[in-house]
Amino acid sequence: MSSTLQASASAGSPSRHAFQTDDARLGPIAEKVVAQERLSFEDGLALYRSQDILAIGWLANHVRERMWGNTTFFNVNRHINPTNVCVAACRLCAFGRKKDTEGAYTMALEEAWQTAASGYSEAVTEFHIVGGLHPDLPFQYFLDLIAGLKERFPQVHLKAFTMVEVAFLAKRAKLTIRDTLERLKSAGVDSLPGGGAEIFNERVRRVICDHKIDGDQWLQTAQIAHEIGLKSNCTMLYGHVENEEDRVDHLVRLRALQDQTGGFQTFIPLAFHPDNTPLKHLPKTTGMLDIKQIAVGRLMLDNVPHIKAYWQMLTAKIAQISLRFGADDLDGTVVEEKIYHDAGATTPQGMRRQELERLIREAGRVPVERDTLYRPVMRTEDSFTVAV
Repeated sequence: MSSTLQASASAGSPSRHAFQTDDARLGPIAEKVVAQERLSFEDGLALYRSQDILAIGWLANHVRERMWGNTTFFNVNRHINPTNVCVAACRLCAFGRKKDTEGAYTMALEEAWQTAASGYSEAVTEFHIVGGLHPDLPFQYFLDLIAGLKERFPQVHLKAFTMVEVAFLAKRAKLTIRDTLERLKSAGVDSLPGGGAEIFNERVRRVICDHKIDGDQWLQTAQIAHEIGLKSNCTMLYGHVENEEDRVDHLVRLRALQDQTGGFQTFIPLAFHPDNTPLKHLPKTTGMLDIKQIAVGRLMLDNVPHIKAYWQMLTAKIAQISLRFGADDLDGTVVEEKIYHDAGATTPQGMRRQELERLIREAGRVPVERDTLYRPVMRTEDSFTVAV
């Protein structure tokens, strides 16, 4: 039986036509979405199990436009991966190398600072800094790296070190998580990326990333970061050995922490790329799953402001379509990205600002350049100012 629902103007709906579906499970969910009521675990499962992607997209787009209208955010950023040497041997990873093996590298501080400078001509507003869990680099290396970047590029926001990296640095330096984060913040870290969350379920983590901190430790590290004033992103790696219950559990646990801290700025679904990993026998994600994951993330994470379609992983075309399925952010210019390209990503290493704007406009959205904290960036030919 077909279900229809006309979103009323009083509910703040931007939608121009009625919700329609032949999936009876989606009717009650639609009523909740329009009434701005929180979705349950069971609702999340129903969304994942439904094949009516257009109805799910309608709901996600309804929330997206209620929150952000036609605005789509992007930033001009540069990725810096200071080392790929890693003590972990996660089966999901094609980036990490053991010390002294072929392809292993560690940047000297001057090299890292020069790498940052090489992408600075386009007035970068953010350096995104993540790397491997190096067994020998002292904590001071990372403090000096950040302090040197802040000294050389005082206007640039430093989004650095995943929860996994923070926990590893704390263990090696024999510090608490809080002390480690405080020292990183004092050195110049402005916020944290959201990587390393993968899937929180321990059964899954034992298969894909048994060398990393567990899900509870990831959430605890994020909580402490938020408590000391550091915003962060949050992520979920999907499309490997997890099931639908694992995905919903992951989203619900992120949502619960966000209720406590309000520190997550953006949720980024990350499609698993199996190439060049020990899990290379697994199939790649489909476009349908990629779009559904964006939409379900928008619907379940009612307290996380932004949903990012990370074009480096999704391809620019799928990311563009996602702007009608719940996403309001396309990430940025990136300049150089190693982690997913080592895993077989075939997207370009970087994208010019003008191309990002074209993708957004052709999706019927309005591009707004932002800084990491989602403040609008106003540009001239060779400089920028941030609206504060």
